[in-house]
Amino acid sequence: MGCTHNCESCGSSCSGKGNQQESMMEKPHELSNVKKIIGIVSGKGGVGKSMVTSLSAVAMQRRGYQTAILDADITGPSIPKAFGIKSKAESDGTALYPVVSKMGTKVMSLNLLIEDEESPVVWRGPVIAGAVKQFWTDVVWNDVDYMFVDMPPGTGDVPLTVFQSLPVDGIIVVTSPQDLVSMIVTKAVKMAQMMNIPILGIVENYSFLRCPDCGKEIKVFGESHVEEVAEKNGLKVLAKLPIDPELASLCDRGMIELYEGEYAEPIADQLDVQ
Repeated sequence: MGCTHNCESCGSSCSGKGNQQESMMEKPHELSNVKKIIGIVSGKGGVGKSMVTSLSAVAMQRRGYQTAILDADITGPSIPKAFGIKSKAESDGTALYPVVSKMGTKVMSLNLLIEDEESPVVWRGPVIAGAVKQFWTDVVWNDVDYMFVDMPPGTGDVPLTVFQSLPVDGIIVVTSPQDLVSMIVTKAVKMAQMMNIPILGIVENYSFLRCPDCGKEIKVFGESHVEEVAEKNGLKVLAKLPIDPELASLCDRGMIELYEGEYAEPIADQLDVQ
């Protein structure tokens, strides 16, 4: 009763809503065969979504899967830097082709298309959302077992575009051990639930710093709240990632694929059973 036919602002669940959301899905390029799409999200910035995205792709690549990263953080792309990718994406006039990392992960990011990677992207929301769609529809991904979508923080245009336009199989919520984490995680979780996107679990980043002398775990940002937040939302804690100077150094040098830490293995274990 009283339907406005605007499903985006409606909290009700009905057959018409599902049909409209399905009709908004964009088709990938005809030469793309992507089996699983995993979104990496957070309600706030600076929690390490790009790092979790990169580590997850590397972990699955090491298990023998063909992996790819769609960098949907248009105004703050950092994936190419972590993988040491310097070359630009190529086009044949009708399609774009991702750049392949040293170990075989396919990457598409705005920084692979612009001449100067340090130039700011001053675009309005609809233009940014359109670029994300094109990374899905106009890029020849070929065969991909797991595609990871690195999303910007919040619940704005890009996450909405990804959830409505791509057949996302599940999301991983990234957070940090601070008091405001409950509110931030809950926002991201509720958006995913509104869009009927499965939530695979939570990853806590910056969880601790291990003392190089005695091995003690130092809680730099205070005690973790992730377990209680996960219980509140009925979710699973997939991993707790430390502050690791070695990982930071490898990212800065574009060598994240050489990182030997196994902190992302529980994430890969969860993905393996999907």
